[in-house]
Amino acid sequence: MAGSLQQSQLTLSSSPMVSLSGAATSRLLPSASRVRFSLTSPSSPFSSLSLSSSSSYSPASLKCLRSSPLLPHVFSNQKRSSMSTVAAASDPAQLESAREDIKQLLKSKFCHPILVRLGWHDAGTYNKNVEEWPKRGGANGSLRFEIELKHAANAGLVNGLNLLKPIKDKYSGITYADLFQLASATAIEEAGGPIIPMKYGRVDVSEPSQCPEEGRLPAATPPKPADHLREVFYRMGLNDQEIVALSGAHTVGRSRQDRSGMGKPETKYTKNGPGAPGGQSWTVEWLKFDNSYFKDIKEQKDADLLVLPTDAVLFEDPSFKVYAEKYATDQEAFFKDYAEAHSKLSNLGAKFDPPEGITMDGAAGEKFVAANYSSGKRELSEAMKQKIRAEYEAIGGSPDKPLQSNYFLNIMVVIAVLAFLTSLLGN
Repeated sequence: MAGSLQQSQLTLSSSPMVSLSGAATSRLLPSASRVRFSLTSPSSPFSSLSLSSSSSYSPASLKCLRSSPLLPHVFSNQKRSSMSTVAAASDPAQLESAREDIKQLLKSKFCHPILVRLGWHDAGTYNKNVEEWPKRGGANGSLRFEIELKHAANAGLVNGLNLLKPIKDKYSGITYADLFQLASATAIEEAGGPIIPMKYGRVDVSEPSQCPEEGRLPAATPPKPADHLREVFYRMGLNDQEIVALSGAHTVGRSRQDRSGMGKPETKYTKNGPGAPGGQSWTVEWLKFDNSYFKDIKEQKDADLLVLPTDAVLFEDPSFKVYAEKYATDQEAFFKDYAEAHSKLSNLGAKFDPPEGITMDGAAGEKFVAANYSSGKRELSEAMKQKIRAEYEAIGGSPDKPLQSNYFLNIMVVIAVLAFLTSLLGN
């Protein structure tokens, strides 16, 4: 089950001695590896040549490279120089194909809930107060490492990784970060939920030491549910509406005692599956994405349906209740808000290559279109709103914190305008 990622540095010189140093990093799933070769020669003007690759390799390939008769001719009598090549994050064509494979997986394994959870838990470690990637956490594929899988909140997610392993092996041109989010969004859509406006190109972390510390994800039974939810989700940059909307994803799935420690061993709704039987669901049709979660939580009439403290508080806290009541009666509003919140969550903390991300048709993320800002009433797309928000936050702004004024610049502008008007009046 366990694979390994090997990062090695190979040094070749004109002397007979060849040194090879490597560090093996344990992974739950095998991945494409990044290799860096450094070749040096005292008589070569290229004392250092660095080549990076995102393709996998084996010791045999290193042996082949070392023994190649072309190396002495390629690097002899050249001047000191360096060169590097780095592959893009994910291949758009492979993303399209992987999505179709995920759909088939969902039809055969009924694994919608665990794939949604996998994407959420990879992204949900984001801390808006930390700027540096990957220390800030978020959607960066770190959940594939055993050290993070052992976090209490991630119990059972190894099963989700095992389900996606054949797809990852088949499509090595997709990062884990993208695969997790692709699977999560596809699971929502295939369960009857809204279309999630997604973009791809997330860069993976490369080693377990880059995983976030434990304790960033929500707990099931905190002593103060409302305070706990706000503490966790506010740290991600999400608000009360988004907390309630995202909670609505519990309309699919079950709680199992061997994972969360919560819920009944089985109920009349789960004892026969589909999928592995058992657990306690929040809703009767727990593989159907709709607004029944809010209806059932509000009524609490069925003892076979699960209600956790973090569920019940949505109708107890005054701010949460506004949105919970709305979603219980208006599924269209719930779908709209959920799609926006899920999309935002999937991008948290991610580093994109290219920076604007890529869409499923292979095009770059939405570009600036002047017509979108004209005097007309045309509504901006969600992708464009996210791009504007990202650029605004990149220079220190946020919806809750307007940019600080540059008073010196304002004064200079006023002086310039006054001078111009004085000149006009003098003429």
